[in-house]
Amino acid sequence: MHIEEGVVTGAKIVLSYATAATAGLYSLKLALDALRAQGAASLAARSALATAATFVFFEVLPTWPVGVSEVHLILGSTLFLIFGAAPAAIGLALGLLIQSLFFAPSDLPQYGMNVTTLLVPLFGLRALARRIIAPGTAYVDLRYGQALALSAAYQGGIVAWVAFWAFYGQGAEALPGILSFGAAYMLVLALEPLVDLAVLAGAKAARGLRGSGLVTPRLYA
Repeated sequence: MHIEEGVVTGAKIVLSYATAATAGLYSLKLALDALRAQGAASLAARSALATAATFVFFEVLPTWPVGVSEVHLILGSTLFLIFGAAPAAIGLALGLLIQSLFFAPSDLPQYGMNVTTLLVPLFGLRALARRIIAPGTAYVDLRYGQALALSAAYQGGIVAWVAFWAFYGQGAEALPGILSFGAAYMLVLALEPLVDLAVLAGAKAARGLRGSGLVTPRLYA
C-alpha cells in the first residue's frame, strides 16, 4: 500500500499533511480514551506490541509490487481485535515510521499519504465493529462473517485511499495500475479473516491474557 515516490508531487503533497494531521488528532483522542480506561502501562505495552507487529508486516512478510503500489499483508483488523483501536493506530503509525526511517528513507516524503492510508480505514473498521458486534460479545467469539466484514472494511479502505492518491497525482492514466493493485489485494482479503479467526482461537485458549493489560479488555469481555 506504499505510495511510490513521484506519484504525488509539488504542491499537491500538502493535502497529505492535512489528512495525516487529522488522522493523528483522532488517534490522539482514541489514545486519551484508552489511557483513562486502561491506564498508561497497558496502552504503552499494547502499542509497543502493535508497533512490532506492524514492522513485521512491512519488513518480514512477503511484499509484491503490483500496479501503482505494493501489496502487503497488513493485518489491521487483527491488530484492532487483539490490541484495540488506539494501540493499533499508534502501532501502525510508529511501525510505518520506523520502516521509513531505517529501511526505506525514500518513503519519508510519502509518509503523510501512507499513514493516512493505514489509519483512516482503521477508524472505519472501528465504527463498523460497533454496529455489527453486539455489546455483550467478546471478540474471541466472533463468527467468520463478522471477521470477513471487518477485514473487507479495512482492506477496502486501503485500496480506496491508494486509488485516491494515484488519481490525485496522476489522473486517469493511473487507472490500469489501480485496477491491477485492487485485484491483487483480494488475496489479502481472502487471508485476513482466516488469520483473525486463528489468532482469536489462540487467544481464547490462552485465557491467562485476560486482565494482563497486554490485550484489549474487549477480547474476552
